[in-house]
Amino acid sequence: MPRSTPAACLVALAAVVSLSACAGADDAAAVTVTVTATDDACTIVPDSVAAGSVSVAVTNEGDQVTEVYVYGDGDSIVAEKEDITPGSSVDFTAELEAGSYQVACKPGQTGDGIRADLTVE
Repeated sequence: MPRSTPAACLVALAAVVSLSACAGADDAAAVTVTVTATDDACTIVPDSVAAGSVSVAVTNEGDQVTEVYVYGDGDSIVAEKEDITPGSSVDFTAELEAGSYQVACKPGQTGDGIRADLTVE
């Protein structure tokens, strides 16, 4: 079996460090809005994000099955996730341009939902 030289080891180590730095940069660019849905509230954190691909992380802390919508102008549906059972968590992605949006939680999957404003810059 061939022996590794110190130079070869340094090159391999530099490649690993370089790849790790790239992975960290991608993770830092991810934007997430956390939605907590209950039977009488829809809480989002943060309420302002940068435009682009936004991960919506939903936790249903209510007693009813819910669904979550991201609405744009005129209540146009930008993204949605249905059938979120009590006690479960789901993620979905929304491509959001700069503007004003609303996130709606719909306990019991009926009506206009409980809404929270989301600003995208």
